[in-house]
Amino acid sequence: MIRVLVVDDSALIRRLLTEMLESQPDIEVVGAARDPYDAREQIKALDPDVLTLDVEMPRMDGITFLRNLMRLRPMPVVMVSSLTESGGDITLDALALGAVDFVTKPDADVAHSLAEYTDEIADKVRAASRARVQKLTDQPRRPGRQLASARSGGFRTTDRLIAIGASTGGTEAIRDVLEQMPPDCPGIVIAQHIPGGFSAAFARRMDENTALTVFEARDGQRILPGHAYIAPGGYHLKVERDGARYICRLSSGALVNRHRPSVDVLFRSVAEQAGKSTAAALLTGMGKDGAEGLLALREAGAWTVAQDEDSSVVWGMPGEAARIGAACDVLPLDRIAERLLTAARGKTREESA
Repeated sequence: MIRVLVVDDSALIRRLLTEMLESQPDIEVVGAARDPYDAREQIKALDPDVLTLDVEMPRMDGITFLRNLMRLRPMPVVMVSSLTESGGDITLDALALGAVDFVTKPDADVAHSLAEYTDEIADKVRAASRARVQKLTDQPRRPGRQLASARSGGFRTTDRLIAIGASTGGTEAIRDVLEQMPPDCPGIVIAQHIPGGFSAAFARRMDENTALTVFEARDGQRILPGHAYIAPGGYHLKVERDGARYICRLSSGALVNRHRPSVDVLFRSVAEQAGKSTAAALLTGMGKDGAEGLLALREAGAWTVAQDEDSSVVWGMPGEAARIGAACDVLPLDRIAERLLTAARGKTREESA
């Protein structure tokens, strides 16, 4: 059984989350706390496996509590966030501090989609219970513009693309990769499992903290070197060739692997439109989305990379890619950016050694 402590200042939300999680045969809600001070005492007494944590609470906000928790007693945390612009920014702060994942806050009208919401939060609690959680240190993170390589990319052609997919733990993993990209790198297309309302905040943060120009992708937008395009929450992102150029195409089609955006949708379109001109990486995430798409890319001649187990928060998606032979390389996160750049220059493994 996965033992969960629910932390929220709203009695209604505490009850809703408790009922949803208790409906699962493998999850037990061992307590419900009304604020961080109450949560602190219950953590000591109950020793839960996973915490669900409200972002905004009285007496002590969720971010302050999370920072203290990850320094003193690191444990898997799933944030419960309001679907607002400020909620998106705060949620990204929480993920940077070590929260495993997040869900949007349910409301009193959640009954119309109760089963879907229950599946989502239960799956994220399960993934969190298996996640690798690290202790937060006080060492400051250097801005991405300092980390990005100043050297020229040295790309042999102008039609190269880089494709990246991720889910659980992916916002920080993507940031790690983008921070190491030089400002003349090939255009980058990204599918991160993220709900509508949060992807814009994520794109804005990547734009502010890397040497690249980062957008929440728009339909028909031209893909340019030195730019990255993040699939909007609630939309699939595809790549389409338009003469000598690539452009973004957005679709609100059916969920694929229970996701929209889906990494498989992006990767398959890149395999069809760009093929061997692509380098692609599948990063940390729960489930299997992206593994078959990465295999399609490899079969089309692209160089493909899966994040390794030790550096992944959850080794679901990249682990499945490794299992089915979709990855040319399985690498730790800190080596993936350089490998993508090497492949984008058209070099082989032997040439880059």
